[in-house]
Parts: sequence; C-alpha cells; structure tokens
Amino acid sequence: MKIPYYPGCTLNTVAKHFDASARDAAVSMGFEMEELAQWNCCGATFPLTPDNLIGLTAPAKVLSNARKAGDTLTTLCSVCYNVLKRTNKVMKDSKEKRAVVNGFIEEEYDGSLNIIHYLEVLRDRVGFVKVKEAVKRPLKGVKAGCYYGCMLLRPFEDIGIDNAERPTVFEDLLRALGAEVVDFPNKIECCGAHLAMNNEDVVVRLSGNVMTSAVGMGAELIVTSCPLCQYNLEKSQPKVSERTAGYAGVPIAYFTQILGLALGQPVEGLGFEKNATDIMPLLQKKGIV
Repeated sequence: MKIPYYPGCTLNTVAKHFDASARDAAVSMGFEMEELAQWNCCGATFPLTPDNLIGLTAPAKVLSNARKAGDTLTTLCSVCYNVLKRTNKVMKDSKEKRAVVNGFIEEEYDGSLNIIHYLEVLRDRVGFVKVKEAVKRPLKGVKAGCYYGCMLLRPFEDIGIDNAERPTVFEDLLRALGAEVVDFPNKIECCGAHLAMNNEDVVVRLSGNVMTSAVGMGAELIVTSCPLCQYNLEKSQPKVSERTAGYAGVPIAYFTQILGLALGQPVEGLGFEKNATDIMPLLQKKGIV
C-alpha cells in the first residue's frame, strides 16, 4: 500500500529523525509513504481572516499537486495537517473562494483530496491490533503522557481526527506498543506555538504547564506529533526545571520514534540523540534497551 506523503519544511530539515522514523515504521506496518514529486511550504499558519485568500495559495498548491498523485494525502506534522485540511475544506465548500485561489495558483483544484494524518493511517487502515501484533520490543513499564497540543485537534468541525476534548488516538497507539498511558489535564493545551519567536516567557509558562501537568500525574516520557511543540517543550525545559521545585525534566519524543522502538528498529537509527533530553537512561532502567 502506497500513500502519497507530504513531509513539509521542518521534517525535511531540523526534524529529519521524525520523517525517517515514520518511513521506517511504515515499511514495518506494510505501507509506503511516497513523497510528493513536487511540494512547497504549506505556509505554516491558516489565515485567520476570511478574505485573506492569498494565504491559501501555498497550501492549495500542495493539495493540487497531491491530487495529481492520488486521492489521498498523509502527513506527520500537526501544523501541516491542520493547514492542509482546513484549506482543503475551503476549496471544497466555497465555489467563490475556490475560483479566486485557483486563479492565483493557475490550477483547477476542487477540494476532492482526502487528507489523513499518519496516526489515522495506523488507526483506520492498518489497525492498532495489527500494530500490537508487530511489536518486538514492548514498552512495558514506560509511563507515557500523550501531548496533542492545539493543531492536531482543532477546530474540530474542520479537523475531526478525534474527539477534540477527549482524544484517545495517541493513547490507543501507545497501549498497543505496551506502554502505560498517563492521562494529564494539559494534554490538549497550547505550548505557546509561534510566540517562541517573540515572547519566550509565555512559551516557558505554557510549555511548563504541560510538562509539570504530565510529570505530576506520573509521566516519565511525553510523546508528541508536532515539531513546534517538540521545540517549545524541549527549549523551555531548563527554565522550567529552574523555576519549579522538584521538577527534574522529562524526555520529549516524537511518536514515530517510540513506534519504531517498539517495532524493534535499531535504536541508533531512531534519532534519539537529536532530542534535547536523553531518553536512554529511562529505556535502560525499564530494560527495553
């Protein structure tokens, strides 16, 4: 099974380990992520004003190119997924906006592409039962907190990957991998997002709330699918440790790294060394490596 795949800018640069671990895991799960022959940046933000149609041109161009490759597109980055899916809905639902955007990009795209996140491929096409059967290195004893952030779930009427307030797709995957899931109140709260560019204090506070919430409920590991969340949490961790008594830090990993680990892929190929907080002591303590 081949699925057209949009990596996006971050997974093609600073988050290559996110991309590589996902591709390797896909092969183990019986499908292939076929990177689009031609793609551009999605724009990284969905326009917040309804008349900003020029802001839809970059993601619409991606969608048009993807439609030429097939009827389905998958991606990994929560931000890319959010922008592409919301843009696709505009192109499908609004004849007037579609005409304007198509004029800008000189294409005739109609919003007919089916956009699914990698997590949806695992849940809906592979099935978590088969994922569980493929596990060679169970994550027994690892207490993991699933951090969704904002972009993977909201707005629910446009995204629809899971229940926006009580999502379970991450938890169901980690349980299939043998981990002990830790629920925590801030798992769908914002990490500070793009405020990392100009307001570090807000990012440290919001990211700190996420991490202390997870650790307070017993998490030894936080798993995410968003490169921006990954960056904000990891970058904020030293200051959160300084400001929070008893907080010693926690590894922040992409879910595909944890998936690849459980599927028995070589640890040295999962990119854990690129994560700011070393996960190896935890894995060694649990007897996983």
